[in-house]
Amino acid sequence: MRHFWYGAAFIAVLAPAMAAADPLIPDGEIPLDGVGGRIDHLAIDLSRQRLLVAELGNNTVDIVDVAKRSRAARLTGLAEPQGVGFASKADRYIVANAGDGTVRFYRADDLSPVGSVSLGDDADNVRIDGKSGDVLIGYGRGGIATIDPATEAKTGVVELPAHPEAFQLDQIGTRIYVNLPDAHRISVIDRPAGRIAANWNTDGMSGNFPMALDEAGARLVVIFRNPPTLVAYDIADGTVQSRVSTCGDADDVFFDAKRARIYVSCGSGGVDVFEAGAREYKHVARVVTASGARTSLFVPELDRLFVAERAGAFGDAAAIRVFRPTP
Repeated sequence: MRHFWYGAAFIAVLAPAMAAADPLIPDGEIPLDGVGGRIDHLAIDLSRQRLLVAELGNNTVDIVDVAKRSRAARLTGLAEPQGVGFASKADRYIVANAGDGTVRFYRADDLSPVGSVSLGDDADNVRIDGKSGDVLIGYGRGGIATIDPATEAKTGVVELPAHPEAFQLDQIGTRIYVNLPDAHRISVIDRPAGRIAANWNTDGMSGNFPMALDEAGARLVVIFRNPPTLVAYDIADGTVQSRVSTCGDADDVFFDAKRARIYVSCGSGGVDVFEAGAREYKHVARVVTASGARTSLFVPELDRLFVAERAGAFGDAAAIRVFRPTP
């Protein structure tokens, strides 16, 4: 129990839900000792059962052994790391730094640095193309760069009118879907042409940060912060399929295809769980976490949701909370 008042609240809120087969069951936590400030995105190296944790406020990335539930190593000397990724074909870890705009590469086997690419400003989200193995990074005032992780060479750039937040690659087709909150829109990029093919309206909502793509269901889910809303779009033409309220200050959203669920992690201190129908989304639970715990990672292969909790004002250490979905 991390702190008495917090623990008491946690038990009081979750006890009834757990009795009614809560969709997410606490499955322990992984301590992140010596980590202060904001924690940003997470990534997984399934081959080694490692979780990568971007500790932006600490200028470090922790490499966590998921099986042992402990830190295995730490990358230091970084500059506000935001995005992390594992390029399996090149066996490289990738760290995107907001502070100096660099993307740094490390050998995954021994964590030795092997190179870097300078994007100039605010290197952010990292995505890996499952087909080519390329690394895509959102950065600066408006761009997504493609980098070959084997050579650490930038091979292409798509220019955008504003800084890209979350973006998702269409693994079946050739599109990239990207949130551009400062431009108040969602853009669809034609990758072969290297340009924007379509723009979708946000209908007066703002703060569209997290995004999840369900290609099998032909839908894109975007979470807005103002007002806190989950919106599902038809990926064919951007038609709104569903709109429902969610928790505040969201920064990550994931599909659980096995259970037809959606998990939204929020800085307001909770994970919202939705059942995903053919077109409608039903809110089924809100699992209490901690204030500021807005980044997370759902790993279907491990069947676990990892939620990053920063160090608290009352002395609580930073940690990764682990949740197990129920059938």
